[in-house]
Order: sequence, then structure tokens, then C-alpha cells
Amino acid sequence: MVFPVLQDKVTIVTGAAMGMGEATARLFAQAGAKVVVADFNEEKGQAVVDDINANGGDAFFVKVDVSKAADVERMVAETVSKYGRLDGAVNNAALTPDDAPVAEFDEAYWDRLMSVDMKGVALSMKYEIRQMLKQGDGGSIVNISSVSGFRPQPNNIAYVAAKHGVVGMTKVAALEYGGDQIRVNSVARGAIDTPMLRGALEQFGLDEETYAPQLSLLNRFGKAEEIAQASMWLISDQSSYLTGTTIHADAGYTSR
Repeated sequence: MVFPVLQDKVTIVTGAAMGMGEATARLFAQAGAKVVVADFNEEKGQAVVDDINANGGDAFFVKVDVSKAADVERMVAETVSKYGRLDGAVNNAALTPDDAPVAEFDEAYWDRLMSVDMKGVALSMKYEIRQMLKQGDGGSIVNISSVSGFRPQPNNIAYVAAKHGVVGMTKVAALEYGGDQIRVNSVARGAIDTPMLRGALEQFGLDEETYAPQLSLLNRFGKAEEIAQASMWLISDQSSYLTGTTIHADAGYTSR
């Protein structure tokens, strides 16, 4: 049972067509939120919306490329046109990590990953915060980072840099807009069982039984719903005194 801790809150979730974003959108709807499922994949995103609405939730889809300012501005505008306001957002959209050492990293993929994983978060905050300032009654934003934003991984220079950047940008936004009652926090996720992780395991020739204990004190991968729970708490009024901080949803990985 999910308690209605987000009752009638209007929320945006980027990258919500699959994985952690999808789990977050579904959980938010169960908790009473009006959910904007924002993603570049229209077919999968609309399927998530259709299922949420069929199960009694309230959601609609917006196609967005978070690396493009015009798309992000339109995402927020369509949210307000549909629901009248914006109360919270989870900036989750991200690309698969890169896979080369520093001396061999791919410049084109660096640019693409940075445009989504870091610039996309910055643009999302820009237009979300503008709307919250216009409303004048605060709001809550969650940026999805990673354990890679605290402990570097080999062969991931772009991803590690971007996730460090997400943590830093979260703190800057919290400093600048706390006086406006806009809270900005991040969730540093650990190894979460998503299509992205499964693809990485296959790409690097790794298996769950061997790899999970290296990334988790609980000896298992996390579930997308477990990250969604952290985001839900940060968006809700239950976390009303938190801003500028990071929840490490990583099964103790960064505490080793």
C-alpha cells in the first residue's frame, strides 16, 4: 500500500519511459500525484501513461530531449497548461555510461552524454525553478546522481564527471533558491537492476552473482522502486527541512 503523500502534487519525471524513471512515475501516481511522463521515447512513454491512467492515476506524456532548451521549456509549459502549476520534478534522464579509459575516450560520446546527463539536468532545473518562482509558493526538485558522483569508476570519465556535476549543481541551486522555499536535493543511486545495468553487464561480460557483492553490502542489485521511494520522500512534505543534500541509495557502497 502506498500512502497519498503526494496527493494532488503536480510532478515531472524525466526519462520516465523505462527503468528508474518509469518506476518513479508509477509510484508517484500511486501516491496521488499528477504525473508528467517526460521522455524522448514516445511509444514507451505513452504506454506508461496509458497504464497509469488505466489503474486510476492521472498522467500524460510529453516528448522531450532534455539537452534542448526549447524542448525543456515546452515540457514545463505543457505541464502548466494541463495541470495549472508545478510542485515537484525528478530530473532522471541519462545515457548509458561510457566505456573507455581516459587516453581513449570517445569525444563524440562525451559531448552527447554531457548534453543529457549534465546539461539536461541544468536546463530542467532552469525552467522548473522559473515556474516555481512564478507561483511563489516553493517546490521540490530531485536530481538523480550516482555513486559515480562520489567514487570514480574506471573507463567512465564522462559519466563520472557528469554525475559529480549533478551533485555540484544541486548544491548551487539549493543555495540560490532556498529563500524562495524551493528545495533541491539529489539521490546518488547505486547498482540498480534496470535495462541500462543489464546492458552494461552484457557489454562488459559480467554476471550478477559475481558483481553484485562488489557494489552492495546487501549482496544484491537494488530495485528501481527503491530509488523511486527515495525520490518520493524528497518531493513530499515529509522531507520539508532537507535541501542541498544527497541521499545515498546504494546499499552502503560509498561507506566501504
